[in-house]
Amino acid sequence: MTSAGASLLLLFLSVSVFAHGTTVYKTDEFLGPAECLENKFDRESCDLVFCRPWQSCVNGRCACRPPYKCPTEGLAQVCSHSNKLVRSYCQAMAVSCQTKKPFMSHFGESCTADEPKFSSSLDEFTGLVQLFVPGTGSTGGGGEDLLVCQDQWDTAAANVACKESGHTLGAAAADTLSYVSLTSVPSERPLPDRCVSVRCQGYESSLSECVIYNKTSINDGNVAAATCAQPATDEECDFRCVSGKCLSLSQTCDGVDDCGDRSDEMCCKKCRGWAFRCSSGVCLPKDAVGDGQIDCLDGEDESRKHTEIRVTRAHMESKVKCGVPKAGSDDDEEEWGSISRRVKRVVGGQRTKPTQIQWQAAIMINRRLECGGAYIGGCWVVTAAHCLGPNPLLSKPTPGPDDRIPQKPNLGDVQVKFSLWRPARALPTTDVIPIADLHIHPLYNPNTRENDIALVQLQKLPFREECFENNPAVTPVCVPWTSRLFNPNHTCTISGWGQTAGGRRAHYLEWANVSLIEDCQRFHNDDLKPGMICAGALDGSVDACQGDNGGPLVCEDELGVSYLWGIVSWGSCGRPQSPGVYTQVAHYFEWIRRHTGWPTVTRFNF
Repeated sequence: MTSAGASLLLLFLSVSVFAHGTTVYKTDEFLGPAECLENKFDRESCDLVFCRPWQSCVNGRCACRPPYKCPTEGLAQVCSHSNKLVRSYCQAMAVSCQTKKPFMSHFGESCTADEPKFSSSLDEFTGLVQLFVPGTGSTGGGGEDLLVCQDQWDTAAANVACKESGHTLGAAAADTLSYVSLTSVPSERPLPDRCVSVRCQGYESSLSECVIYNKTSINDGNVAAATCAQPATDEECDFRCVSGKCLSLSQTCDGVDDCGDRSDEMCCKKCRGWAFRCSSGVCLPKDAVGDGQIDCLDGEDESRKHTEIRVTRAHMESKVKCGVPKAGSDDDEEEWGSISRRVKRVVGGQRTKPTQIQWQAAIMINRRLECGGAYIGGCWVVTAAHCLGPNPLLSKPTPGPDDRIPQKPNLGDVQVKFSLWRPARALPTTDVIPIADLHIHPLYNPNTRENDIALVQLQKLPFREECFENNPAVTPVCVPWTSRLFNPNHTCTISGWGQTAGGRRAHYLEWANVSLIEDCQRFHNDDLKPGMICAGALDGSVDACQGDNGGPLVCEDELGVSYLWGIVSWGSCGRPQSPGVYTQVAHYFEWIRRHTGWPTVTRFNF
C-alpha cells in the first residue's frame, strides 16, 4: 500500500459513526462521545458553562432573569427600538432574552419616537455590513451611516450580523472587502467613508448589543463583510450544530465558536491545536487560559502554572475584592504629623486624608517620584507607558502633563510605593516594593501617546505568592471590562502629586472631582486617538498636571464600587476648553487580563 493510501485509511479509521435513535453522530479522537452529543449542549447549558449576568441557571439551562434584578444606578441608560428608556445594558439584554428579539437601539438619555434608531444591513451580493449608529447624549438625535472596520471582525461578529439580517444559522465565514474596489463601482447611494470597530461575544441578537467603538476614516483599507450560512441541502453532515448549521468535523473542538451557539465546543474528548479542554469537555481558545477570567466551571483554566491545584470557582471568588476601601484606617492628620498649611497639588484639588486613596501607587525611579499608578490586585500596578517608555523621536502634538519623559529604566532602579501621603516622609503603613517586570503596551507610540498604558509587575515575597503583607491601607481598584459603565458628565476623581496652579510641586497627595466629557475631538481634533478619553472642567479650574502622570481617574457606581476608568496621559494643565486626556482602561481590558491572569480584573464577569 502506498503512503498516501495508508494515510487515507488512518483518517477513515479515526472517524467513528454512532447511531442513537434516528440520529447518526460522527466522532473522532477529538469530538465525542456520542452520549454527550445526544444531549445537544450549547452556550445555554449551565451544567457545562456559566450563564450571562442577565440569566440564572435553572435545571441545567440558562434562564432569563427579570430586568429588575439587574443593577440600575450609575450605569449607562439604553434606548430601545420601541422608544423605551431602560437603566442599564443588563436590563436591555434581559428584555431581549425574554422576547427573543433585539430590544436595544443605542446608549443615550433621550429616547423619543421621532429620534432615529440603530439599524444594520447586509448586502445580499457582496456581504458588506453597514450600520446606522444614532447620536448619543442627553439631547439625542442625528446619527451616522458607517461601515465596519476589519479589526476585531471575526466569526462571532459575523454570526450576529447574519442572524440580524434573517439568516438564523449565522455566518459561514467572516470576510473582508477592499473599500477601493467597492467605491470604484457606480452606485446611487455613495458608501460611507468612515467605519467603526465592532466586538461581539456571539450571544448577541443584534450588532447594537456588541461593543461599537473607534470611529475612523477608512481611506484605502478593508471593511467587514459576511457570508451567511444556508440550510444544508443534503442529509450528510459531519457535524450538525444544535442550531442546525452544518460544519466539517475539523471545525469542532478547536476553541472557535463556529456554530454560533457554541455547540461545536461542548462535547470534546480532547482539543485540536492549542485550544484548552475543561474537565467538563468544553474547549476554550488558547487566549482564555490564564487570562484572569474563569471559563471552566472548576476554575482549572486559571490554575497556577506548574502545579496540579484545581482552583474552584468559590475559592477564586473569595479572593476577588476590589473597588471598596478598607474601613478602620486612622486618618487623623495630626497623628500622622501633618501641618496646618494646605498646599495643593492637582490643579483645583484638595489634600487627601493620609490613607484615603487606597489604590494610589507611586512609581519611584532612582528614588525619585516620577509617576502615579493604580493598584489592581495581586502583584500588578497600572500606569502610563510614557512614564516608563523611551523618549519620543518627534515632538508631541500637544504638551503632555510632564514634558520630561524618562528613558526605559533598569528594573533595579524602579520601586513602587503604596500608602504614600507625603513623598518626603513615609507613613507607618507605607510599603516599598521592588519590581519583577515592566509590560509596556506593544503598540505604544511616544509621539502621539497612543496606547499609553503599562503594567508594573511587583516582586513576590520569598516563597510566597503575595508581594507584600496584608496592609490595612491598600486596596485594589476594579478594572472595567466594558466602556459602557459610565456616561458623560459622570463625576469621577483624579489623584496625584502633580504640579499646582501656582506651578509648585505639592507636599501631599491631592485629589479632585472631574466630569467625564463627551466628544473630546471637538477640543483636541486629530490628537485624540482611539483608546483616549477626556475629563476635567472646561473652564480649566480642575485638571491633572505635571507629576500626576500615570495616576488614576476613578469612577464610582451607585453600589459604591470604584473602577479605574482612566490613566493620566497628556493635556494642557488647567487651560480652559482643553480638558485633560486619559488612557481609557476598558479599551485595554483584554490586554490587561491576558498579562495579569488575576481574577480581580473580572469581578463582575464570572
